[in-house]
Amino acid sequence: MIIDEIKKANVEAMKAHDNIARGVLSIVMTKYKLQEVELKAQNKEIGDSDLLSIIQKTLKELSDEKEGYKQVNNLERVNDLTRQESVLNAYLPKQLSEQEIRDEIAKLEDKSIPSVMKHFKTNFAGKVDMSLVNKLAREL
Repeated sequence: MIIDEIKKANVEAMKAHDNIARGVLSIVMTKYKLQEVELKAQNKEIGDSDLLSIIQKTLKELSDEKEGYKQVNNLERVNDLTRQESVLNAYLPKQLSEQEIRDEIAKLEDKSIPSVMKHFKTNFAGKVDMSLVNKLAREL
């Protein structure tokens, strides 16, 4: 499982005194544990798809935070956040390109936005930026 790789990387970052990587990996591990507890209460198991969702949400949060630091011209913090993003991106599968998304939408019989979004969420979870899918679906 991906969480095992993240735990191992966290230990390595701790040994290397890499506080930037360790910080973001610890955040992901904490969110994973919280999600695991929440799902256990519902008698469900947590899986890699849940972890990928957590990583993507964390990346979105980092991106938003980075934009704030860019506006106040805090370049040191921007560089730290960029490094954290690269640490997390290593755990995501290869994302579908715009053209691959367009091709997949073209194959669908029902090209309504809800149908397209459901198709991508079901079949490509963690492998596609859903905001990009939404944008491309609206264009077609």
